[in-house]
Amino acid sequence: MKQLRIWKKAHESDLESLVLELKDLVLKPAVVILSGPMGAGKTTLVKTFSKIVEPLSNASSPTYAVINEGAKFVHADFYRIEKSEEILHLELPLYLEGKDYFLVEWGKQFLQRLSREVPEDFNFYELEIEIIGDGVRNFELTDITEDL
Repeated sequence: MKQLRIWKKAHESDLESLVLELKDLVLKPAVVILSGPMGAGKTTLVKTFSKIVEPLSNASSPTYAVINEGAKFVHADFYRIEKSEEILHLELPLYLEGKDYFLVEWGKQFLQRLSREVPEDFNFYELEIEIIGDGVRNFELTDITEDL
């Protein structure tokens, strides 16, 4: 595990510059696990990412659909996934072929399964979001590729 960057006391207005920097820090193709409590801003970060990288047809939280796909990245929300075996049924390699980024909400507990299901050339990162106050967050980006 290698810490790459910490953003302290970031506001929503800081997300565009955070996403631009994040894109420069991660090696593509990349899986970015978005960690943090409910309401931390994971989906808001994905919306900002989408705005910068490419507009998704539906950049809302895919909690019920599980996966949103664009030409350059895929967004998954595993909130409703209970067992790692359920990830097998998602056929992730089909979604991820030719993609640069795979952003995953609520995926930390499924890292081992993801590392087996995602194409081998993907690098793994965790972006942990900590709620500091109303509209204020700390973000920590860690390279977790070597841990898998």
